[in-house]
Amino acid sequence: MKKYIICIAISLLFAVNLYAEEEIANTGDKQKLEMAKKEEMLKQETERLKILKKEVEDDIAKYTSLLQQIEKSLQQAEETGNKRLRHVAKAYEAMAPEDAATRLSGLDNETAVQILLKMESKKAGLVIGMMDSRKATLLTKEITRLKM
Repeated sequence: MKKYIICIAISLLFAVNLYAEEEIANTGDKQKLEMAKKEEMLKQETERLKILKKEVEDDIAKYTSLLQQIEKSLQQAEETGNKRLRHVAKAYEAMAPEDAATRLSGLDNETAVQILLKMESKKAGLVIGMMDSRKATLLTKEITRLKM
């Protein structure tokens, strides 16, 4: 009987060992399958990110181009405004200083300052000299505050 029990115990140990080996093999296979799935997901995600990166780079290029066009348009508008302002300043320079002073005094300070800045210094000085002292002082302060 002892031999019979020993045989049964050995058989049980062998069965348990075989089951454990199968379980380990199944676990290894499951892990391999999970790793393959994760690897495929990473490949897909990498591809998706590459596509998104390309789209973002394309958008950046498009918006950079638009920004350059806007800056060019703004520069042209500023040049046109400066050209007009120089034209107006020349017209004021051509006037008698008393007339120019009267007309500039009637303008808002910002416009008057811009015109005076575009005039030749001597002529602007004559015009400011013919203005009411309060207005002349105010415009002079505005001119000195401007950053050039």
